[in-house]
Amino acid sequence: MAAGLGTRMRPLTDARPKALIEVGGRTLIDHTLDRLEAAGVTRAVVNVHAFADQLEAHLARRRSPEILISDERAALLETGGGVKKGRALLGEAPIWVANSDYVWLEGEDDPLAMVAQAWDPARMDACLIVIPRARTMGFDTPGDFFRAEDGRLTHRNGAAEAPYHCFGVEILDPQRVYEVAAERFSLFQVWMAAAAKGRLRGVTPDGFWMQVGDPASLAAAEARLERR
Repeated sequence: MAAGLGTRMRPLTDARPKALIEVGGRTLIDHTLDRLEAAGVTRAVVNVHAFADQLEAHLARRRSPEILISDERAALLETGGGVKKGRALLGEAPIWVANSDYVWLEGEDDPLAMVAQAWDPARMDACLIVIPRARTMGFDTPGDFFRAEDGRLTHRNGAAEAPYHCFGVEILDPQRVYEVAAERFSLFQVWMAAAAKGRLRGVTPDGFWMQVGDPASLAAAEARLERR
């Protein structure tokens, strides 16, 4: 997911897409693609909107994974709409979905392997990475989810806070996205429908997880990576 305007990252995004902001000497989108490549992903679909030509030129220099472009220059479609528009490239089987504004420092766990091992399409519509708030940085909500012992997730809704932040990497059954009638919508809508049926699950790998959404969180992430 790389089509956002990156308004909170201004002025750094006045002349480039947020996905090309560098942290720790690597662009945000390359941090994400590097992790997916290491996990065995051989083909990635990247949606583009703001400064799309810049992003396409950058991605063309990667040798792996193979990059396919889902062109959203005409209109912003949000996360759910972006997945739906990419259907011809993504196909019908379960897919990884990853935001391009997160970085993390791994501990002993292999986070993407944990998601893959937990994924069970008979019981799930989506399996997310969720992290205890104490091991995150850069998030601007009082937590997103509660997690049961079997991994089932329920949203904070009216609660003052929740113990887990949702990190932007998941395995998703895209059929639940394709069946939404709207063209522009958030994946949050799909998650909530799955949660209502007990079909939204989460895994909690160790490590330290950072959302890079504005200049302050970018500076904090840079400092954390340098200390590491």
